[in-house]
Amino acid sequence: MLVSLARGQELLQNGGFESLDHWDCWSPVQCFVTSDRHSGSNGVQVQNRQADWQGPSQYISVTPGSTYQVSGYIKLQSDQGIGQNVELELDYEYTDGSHEYQTAASHPGARVSDGWIQLTGSFTVPNRQLSRTRIYFQGPQPGVNFVVDDASVTSSGTGTGTGTGTGTGTWPGTGNGGNTAQISSECDQLRRSNIEIKVSGGDTADVKIRVLQKKKSFPFGTAVAAYIYNDGSKAAYRDFIHQHFNWAVPENALKWPSVEPQRGQKNFGPALNMINGLRSHGIKVRGHNLVWSVDQWVPDWVKQLSGDELRRVVHDHIVEVMDKTRGLLEHWDVNNENLHGQWFQNQLHDPSYNLELFRITHAADPQPKLFLNDYNVVSNGASTSAYLQQAQQVKAANVGLYGLGVQSHFGDEEEPSPSGVKQRLDMLAQAGLPIWATELDVNAADENRRADFYEKALTALYCHPAVEGILLWGFWDKAHWRGAGAALVAGDNLQLTAAGRRVLELLEHRWMTDETFNVAQSGNHFTLRGFPGDYEVQVTHQGNTRTQTFTLGKGSETVNISV
Repeated sequence: MLVSLARGQELLQNGGFESLDHWDCWSPVQCFVTSDRHSGSNGVQVQNRQADWQGPSQYISVTPGSTYQVSGYIKLQSDQGIGQNVELELDYEYTDGSHEYQTAASHPGARVSDGWIQLTGSFTVPNRQLSRTRIYFQGPQPGVNFVVDDASVTSSGTGTGTGTGTGTGTWPGTGNGGNTAQISSECDQLRRSNIEIKVSGGDTADVKIRVLQKKKSFPFGTAVAAYIYNDGSKAAYRDFIHQHFNWAVPENALKWPSVEPQRGQKNFGPALNMINGLRSHGIKVRGHNLVWSVDQWVPDWVKQLSGDELRRVVHDHIVEVMDKTRGLLEHWDVNNENLHGQWFQNQLHDPSYNLELFRITHAADPQPKLFLNDYNVVSNGASTSAYLQQAQQVKAANVGLYGLGVQSHFGDEEEPSPSGVKQRLDMLAQAGLPIWATELDVNAADENRRADFYEKALTALYCHPAVEGILLWGFWDKAHWRGAGAALVAGDNLQLTAAGRRVLELLEHRWMTDETFNVAQSGNHFTLRGFPGDYEVQVTHQGNTRTQTFTLGKGSETVNISV
């Protein structure tokens, strides 16, 4: 029977690779001790690999539902292409003989010139009965030799979803997934400002004042499916978006395969119709995405191109899209998921091509704010450190980067940990760039459990000072890419689920201001805390009510009321 380990307890044996003890290098892989090391006396050389998943491994004892920190060093001895992916991977073998694989730490674009590369990350063990669990180094192309050293797997203690990072620590009381109530006290200081009310005039004894927020300024949004939004019979879908969100992002309509599925056959109509409709209801729109470097999402016809022709086609595509959307979009995701795919860099043999994409975009239209956008950087920590490094490199290149998109797709039935999210956001905040949660969703079959998951994720994101905006990646069970388990509303009439009710309670009640005061009790001069946005003050005196308005920003606001 497996038992929980104390926080920080080491699971690996001989993690320093002073010998081959406790490490497996299955045939045909050959491993031997070498004086080339990161620390200590030795490291281990790995060669004769026939597949990218082959590397030294060790079985470890883990507890289902628990979270562990991982670290390890790897150094490549030859290069292929513009760079190699290097990873620490988990192989879970269940009692029924099936296997599940999970990446705990990843670093893309590794080269010999990088020297020793530290892989850092975390993993949460699935809540299933395990037969055994193995951790191993993997990633480089077959035939690429490497050296490993200084590996570590430590327990994060009880609870789920804690992550890796070098930030300011965890929120108090965030064990077992996180105490959102305690985080809210920090949220109040971060997200609310003082509203000073001064009442003057004659008899104020029977004056009642209601301070009602009518519109929030913090961006809360959703991905929107153009084919549904533009469908005249889907008014309920449009109405839900218009009523509950102030930002949106086209889910697929602006992606290159959508606007130009065949070379020269272009159709911007669905995207532009939707964007104009959203803007007419006061909703700001992000652009997603200009280029997507993951192989499977590159248009098939583009994959036939190379060299100068490919560069010219990509340049012309970006310039045309920026022209078509000029003045309509606030943001652009320039090169989507470039941590997890480098098709364009590889095809052009140019590791710096991502910087060129930003330069082209910024030159075509300097107004939209430009973003990196990637996954496994906040919902788990597999790529957090690599994303920080990429952000620092792109920022230093001065190519127009504004912020970091953190997709925030949490795993199936995975309870988000506010403490883990905070740690990863703390790490990414070291880049000194604004962060947007661009594609948030959770997945749980039980709608009450799903409601808890959304509350934990939203609270952790909203209460972090580096986060400037949060967008869900859909809300309707009939249109969500993850189905009913991620939905806020269900059925043809968009009936709110428990998750939907919880999310709207956060967005429209807990994180908006509505307070009433009797001047006889509060006095003629009092202060309240409010969330930034547009306000209406309702003043009732001798049975008559009149209103006045003001807008609250990040600083304090004084409201003078004359009776």
